[in-house]
Amino acid sequence: MNSVIFACVHNAGRSQMAAAFFNALADPAKATAVSAGTQPGERVHPEVLTAMAEVGIDLSGARPQRLTDELAQGAQWLITMGCGDACPFVPGLKRGDWPLEDPKGKPVDRVREIREDVRARVTELLKQEGWAR
Repeated sequence: MNSVIFACVHNAGRSQMAAAFFNALADPAKATAVSAGTQPGERVHPEVLTAMAEVGIDLSGARPQRLTDELAQGAQWLITMGCGDACPFVPGLKRGDWPLEDPKGKPVDRVREIREDVRARVTELLKQEGWAR
């Protein structure tokens, strides 16, 4: 089983969207994803909850979590999103960096654009790795 970690600073926006899209679009027999943050927030941003609900993904039960060595064990990929120098280096993992704008506090129209950028990137990763449903 392949595992991908999507990481951003607060694990309350971009990485939550990416993991949710990944798990919705991936073949569960081939790959799964989790999301984490270097400085996890208290909750998923409300504007992200709204934008994801519009496409049928409920993140109301999602909780930000810290990116730890234990979480990284067994993963094949680490995709970081805008955490800059705070992004960890995890030896042995394939690495990607998606320079995505933080959706926190943005108008819902902008959050929708970020959501669609995330979805497109996840879809491309799934195709590239052969993990799509």
